[in-house]
Amino acid sequence: MSYLVQGKKGEQRLFMGNEAIARGALEAGISVAAGYPGTPSSEIIENLAKVSKERHLYVEWSVNEKVALEVAAAASFAGLRALCVMKQNGVNVASDFLLHLAGSGTRAGLVLVPCDDPGALSSVNEGESRHFARLVEIPLLEPGNFQEAKEMVRYAFTLSEELRTLVMVRSVTRLSHASGNVTLGELPPTGSKAYFKHDGFILDQMEGAVISSPVEYKHTLQQERVQKAAELFEESPFNTYCGPPDPEVLLITSSACNLYSKEAVRLLQAESRVGILKMGTTWPLPPRFVERHLRMADTILIVEEVLPFLEESVKILAAELAPTIGVKTFYGKRDGTIPATGEMNPDRVVQGLARVLGIDYQPVSESYAQKALESAFFGAPERDLTFCPGCPHRASFWSIHNALQLDHRQGFVCGDIGCYSLAMRPTGYETLKTLHAMGSGTGVASGFGMLREFGLDQPVLAVSGDSTFFHAVMPALANAAHHGANITVVVLDNSGTAMTGFQPHPGLTVDAAGKAVQALDIRRICEAMGVEVRQCDPFDLAATQAALLELISSRQGPNVLILKQLCALSPERKGKRRFNMHIVETICMGENCGCNRLCTRVFKCPGLIWDKVKKVSRIDDVICAGCGVCASICPAGAIQKEAV
Repeated sequence: MSYLVQGKKGEQRLFMGNEAIARGALEAGISVAAGYPGTPSSEIIENLAKVSKERHLYVEWSVNEKVALEVAAAASFAGLRALCVMKQNGVNVASDFLLHLAGSGTRAGLVLVPCDDPGALSSVNEGESRHFARLVEIPLLEPGNFQEAKEMVRYAFTLSEELRTLVMVRSVTRLSHASGNVTLGELPPTGSKAYFKHDGFILDQMEGAVISSPVEYKHTLQQERVQKAAELFEESPFNTYCGPPDPEVLLITSSACNLYSKEAVRLLQAESRVGILKMGTTWPLPPRFVERHLRMADTILIVEEVLPFLEESVKILAAELAPTIGVKTFYGKRDGTIPATGEMNPDRVVQGLARVLGIDYQPVSESYAQKALESAFFGAPERDLTFCPGCPHRASFWSIHNALQLDHRQGFVCGDIGCYSLAMRPTGYETLKTLHAMGSGTGVASGFGMLREFGLDQPVLAVSGDSTFFHAVMPALANAAHHGANITVVVLDNSGTAMTGFQPHPGLTVDAAGKAVQALDIRRICEAMGVEVRQCDPFDLAATQAALLELISSRQGPNVLILKQLCALSPERKGKRRFNMHIVETICMGENCGCNRLCTRVFKCPGLIWDKVKKVSRIDDVICAGCGVCASICPAGAIQKEAV
């Protein structure tokens, strides 16, 4: 039994934020959970999948975030509480259906949990999801600690059913991935039944058809729901104030910034001067509650991440209330007191708050700061972001790079998000020349592929992973096939959503809960679109390169090369070597070889080390994965492999 469902009401558990969110959903009595993997959100669905059998849940990794929200919405329409989970980028993908769902409304409780990534710790942008709540007019909640992460999710289902609308609960990386004590509530009985009533009066939310028209009528209902939410939030226990009754500065904050703010006030010993208003219901704001606290001080500092979302809402409210509360002086992101990019932390809040309070605060001595700076610059070992030892992507990009060099037409590769994004860097021989959203590599390549009549004669390639193929590449490939774009799409199939933890996708034979399901064949899908398809093992460098040269020479519309090899870290391959590798030192001429240390200078697998004393390359047996590819790139034949 998973520890997620162990323990009695009132007992405490140490939960990661994502576990607390999952527990909150279980205590709310959900029946369905769907999502698409992406850091920092993935552990929510993973933990729910582990308990799906004993809690009678349906849990799935959907093909993309829009479909995940559609799956969860269907459960709501059929009377079952449902949770939908994604990272911040996913809300962009889901936004089309999100806009319609906000208009049609919901039935049983439906909660969307987007996990944002301020600072882009594991993303390629730090876009935030909060603006979608205001855009589509649904309530937004932001937990300020781990207990609230659980309690707020449970409350969100009640709120969703009271208002008959989707409710958004936004988490951030530091809340999702850090841990804290959580007091357990009670798990309800299982066994909910689904039934979709659809033959009632057309305007009956609970029995008629679920649609967003008549649009003006339904839009009016949306705005009435938001007004009702604001009224309910006036008494919300998730909005709290701590500090003196007449603070010199009122600090307004939300989410994990609540914890940073508390620490900053403590470090500055400003408890008697600063009051902290923590908002858990950040849209719509409860006007009377906020007004009461704005009256407490004339100086307001707003701390949040990333953009000034809360700041703008408070300022609008303050402008409307100016005749009764007077003119306030605001500090925050718009005046630069708090940075509007990157992840917040206590140091950043200290700097901003010290400036507002007029405190000359020095967190560390200048000599210590200088020593730390020098140690970080000169003392840290030099290392680049790189593919793992034995990663099939290194071999794939070795072949792609070499094929483009041999072709001599300045060909290029369009990429998207996955482990293979590292091919922007030297580890992938700087092969990727564009990098945007999932599936955008193929879509952008499709555009390039239509520019022949404008003189573009360069070979155009796109790369994607196997999970990304199902997520967003299929429509882009259909577009390329339909219009005859002259491109080569390389599917880097490592048999899993490797970057986020090997979650299953439609190409595999198991689902999120481990149940056997039908696997979809990427090759057959591509062929059904009328596209020529080849498949190679990327570890076979010669065959891969030959196939690439042939495909990029083709001028008959799109074609696809599937490079299929298990991820080196996959459960099926991890710890299992194909070859024992060794270097014959008498053959390796090191820097005197004509290759000029090709293996350690260019190929750069971490399993290869340059021995500065012996002036030869050697194998690091601890981390070598035994893929055998390096034996193929040594021109002298000094790297040798023996089958295990």
